[in-house]
Amino acid sequence: MAITATAKKKPKDDKIIFVYDAKNKDGKIVKGEMSAHNEMIVRAEVRRLGLTVIKVRKKPKPLFSNTASINAKDIAVLARQLATMMQAGLPIVQALDIMAQSAEKVPMKELISTVKNDVESGLTLADAMDKHRKYFDELFVNLVRAGEDSGSLELVLDRIAVYKEKSESLKGKIKKALFYPIAVVVVAFIVTSILLIFVIPQFQELFQGFGATLPAFTLFVIGISNAFKTNWYWIFGGIGFAIFLFVYVKRRSDRFNHFLDQIILKVPIFGPLTEKAAIARFARTLGTMFSAGVPLVEAMEPTAGSTGNALFKDAVMNMRDIIAAGSPLKVAMQQSKLFPVMVVQMVAIGEETGALDTMLGKVADMYEEEVDNMVDAMSSLLEPMIMAFLGVVVGGLVIAMYLPIFKLGSVV
Repeated sequence: MAITATAKKKPKDDKIIFVYDAKNKDGKIVKGEMSAHNEMIVRAEVRRLGLTVIKVRKKPKPLFSNTASINAKDIAVLARQLATMMQAGLPIVQALDIMAQSAEKVPMKELISTVKNDVESGLTLADAMDKHRKYFDELFVNLVRAGEDSGSLELVLDRIAVYKEKSESLKGKIKKALFYPIAVVVVAFIVTSILLIFVIPQFQELFQGFGATLPAFTLFVIGISNAFKTNWYWIFGGIGFAIFLFVYVKRRSDRFNHFLDQIILKVPIFGPLTEKAAIARFARTLGTMFSAGVPLVEAMEPTAGSTGNALFKDAVMNMRDIIAAGSPLKVAMQQSKLFPVMVVQMVAIGEETGALDTMLGKVADMYEEEVDNMVDAMSSLLEPMIMAFLGVVVGGLVIAMYLPIFKLGSVV
């Protein structure tokens, strides 16, 4: 029987670390730090200690040291370490204590220590993690709660670790596919800007002393250089504003995200890559939650959020309603018209044989491998194309500047 994994709402742990300066009875300055919800509580606590408050302020964050922020990879490592230690028979509190002591990042050490203290005080692991939703999302917490309820926490933690590791690997592949061409285009734009603003004007001054008619291509490039040099602040400002506006609208407009994701799915090369990645995420997330005992209907919402594409998210939420009405998963997937026939057939076989989680895992493995192969193929294809692009842009500017020099013989 499936285990219901409805997340319980817990008050957020929004305490802030304050530092204070105070005087004791002998008039000596005493410095310290205290964790509290606001400054007034700190002042009251310091006075209760018999000190006279001089100043209270939030503790500044250090610029350097091992206080790098916690990322998704850190959480994946946490899940793997915790699963391994619990499978080895270590009690959860002892496992968390060992992990806290071995953590390299200070924020990670503090996070694990806080979770350990909460578990020691009587909270379940799911409730302790639920207080830190910035790091442990709804999917993570629900899976842990289902594992605790079913008495198979170490098994569920292992599945969470596999899920996180696969998710981060897939995310890394997508970033790899996008980063290289974007980085090259940015570098090409910077190099071209430097040539247009600083280098070509020097050649222009040199050409003015020749007294000869310049080639049309050279005049064209000089015209671009003059326009760029005169309006560079508008160009850079416009690009900066466009990026800011894009990010601003993307964060606040569901309609824009839906439109953007719809366009991305139609872009050659990147569209199929995005589609395969979304299907892989869908299958991996749903399979992990279903295998942990989370009912299919309840698993659909976290699964929708994990797909990374607005169209797939809306489709999965519609599928949830269809399943809640009594239809099997395969029917809901068919009606969405986003999943290939082969994927629907594999899910249908999984439902009929009672091995849906296993079949979803195979779908995820297959599509993750396809994403990996596409990224490798894209890298091989884009490399010569990008080199050709750089050659045309930068080489074109260089040729435009040297064409008049080749005609120097006719001037002398």
